[in-house]
Amino acid sequence: MANQSYTITAADSSSLAVNRVLRNTYLLLSLTLIFSALVAGFAMVTNAPYPGIILTLVGVYGLMFLTYRLRNSAWGLLSTFAFTGFMGYTLGPILNMVTSSYANGSSIIMMALGGTGAIFLGLSAYALTTRKDFSFMTGFLVVGTLVALVVMVLGFFLHIPGLQLAISGLFMLLSSGWILWQTSAIIHGGERNYVLATIGLYVQIYNLFVSLLQILSIFNGRE
Repeated sequence: MANQSYTITAADSSSLAVNRVLRNTYLLLSLTLIFSALVAGFAMVTNAPYPGIILTLVGVYGLMFLTYRLRNSAWGLLSTFAFTGFMGYTLGPILNMVTSSYANGSSIIMMALGGTGAIFLGLSAYALTTRKDFSFMTGFLVVGTLVALVVMVLGFFLHIPGLQLAISGLFMLLSSGWILWQTSAIIHGGERNYVLATIGLYVQIYNLFVSLLQILSIFNGRE
């Protein structure tokens, strides 16, 4: 029997690496979203209080930094679930507020959830099928995010009609852009760590959901 030799080109190796990162990222993202939803549901049932802005910021950025430091070890997975679980906990009080403040609160939540899923799937499918490189958006997204954060802080002190709606719309736009950017980074080799890729996509899905929830709540009005 003749000997057969097989060679793997650099392109093949790169394609395998990309597929592996994509597979691991979407698997971990699915698991963390489920875990986050369970924690949010538990927080709702137990009527858990909102941790407050200071504790929330410390928890979010502290766990993000921890995950970044542990990204190349098995502990990084545990840190990822700790981060997404904490984010889910912060959702519980927000969802309870919506259900108690609006007659159709449950419908608003479901519409926001469905809209978030549709937007994420649509953007991901577009980035994966077109294989476009969205790295050119980096500067715009960074500057836009900084501007959005500044405007959000000002929103706490300025009671301008329509400002909250504008902020939510801006965050929706930026989150959509970051989803395209993150997916593109995986496809084109800019991101090879699926833990960091998962955290990046999760944060944008979270922001997208909260922003859409805010917009739908504003248009539905209070009881």
